[in-house]
Amino acid sequence: MRAATGWADYELIDATGENRLERWKDTLLVRPDPQVVWKTPPMSPLWAQANAVYHRSAKGGGSWEYRRKMPERWQIAYGALRLIVSPTGFKHTGVFPEQAVNWDLYADLIRRARADGREVSVLNLFGYTGGATLACSAAGAKVCHVDASRGMVAWGRENAAASGLAERPIRWIVDDCAKFVAREIRRGVRYDAIIMDPPSYGRGPGGEVWKLEENIDGLIELCAGVLSEQPLFVAVNSYTTGLSPSVMAYILRMRVQKTHGGTAQCDEIGLPVTATGGVVPCGATALWTCGQL
Repeated sequence: MRAATGWADYELIDATGENRLERWKDTLLVRPDPQVVWKTPPMSPLWAQANAVYHRSAKGGGSWEYRRKMPERWQIAYGALRLIVSPTGFKHTGVFPEQAVNWDLYADLIRRARADGREVSVLNLFGYTGGATLACSAAGAKVCHVDASRGMVAWGRENAAASGLAERPIRWIVDDCAKFVAREIRRGVRYDAIIMDPPSYGRGPGGEVWKLEENIDGLIELCAGVLSEQPLFVAVNSYTTGLSPSVMAYILRMRVQKTHGGTAQCDEIGLPVTATGGVVPCGATALWTCGQL
């Protein structure tokens, strides 16, 4: 497992009983996490000092219980990146901190390519609030950020401005990701790297059902059609517990490696727990690269 250990403004303080105790700069939040199945005694006294606790509803969704004064929105830093945090009604905050370990990886691959004189164009699908977009842009890539949510794309733009990247070559696109890729293929647009973080489940505007396990192969096959002749990497992230990381890596071998060579691998990503020294798994990444890492 690769753990995101480079944070100063985020900390997973403790985890037990399907909940995480997290520090987001100066604010303490308690949020549910279905991976935290153990019910060991709490190790930190800070549970009682949480600014807000998210409670799940038996009918789905949930709500925040605010216990102490806290801002509605605030900034945290990851290296030179600045990210706006704002708790939402779906327990999320606008940042997936475990993804920082991937941001570092993408940036390193891009910097190495740039050092060899390559221009790098990146397509970030299901880009959310833009953490990966900003990391790639700061490393010197041209980035196309696509998300179906207008609000998330606007949030990403704010993060870019806060990070001093507003003038960098980033295209901010509000669109259905698969439809956008299909149009890019028809237009002859190609990318050197693709990052995708598709949802586990969703419904399209026409009521069509999206299930990652049933659609991931077709999505990767489609995206392979928008790769340049000498692509750099393809990354697929998943939070779906029923989808093995090895399955995603297998698909990358069949859909990308078979044509372009290189190597495909997979791993879990996670967050270190300060109170126990353990690591909470937070998802998986399958990665194809043009050469050895």
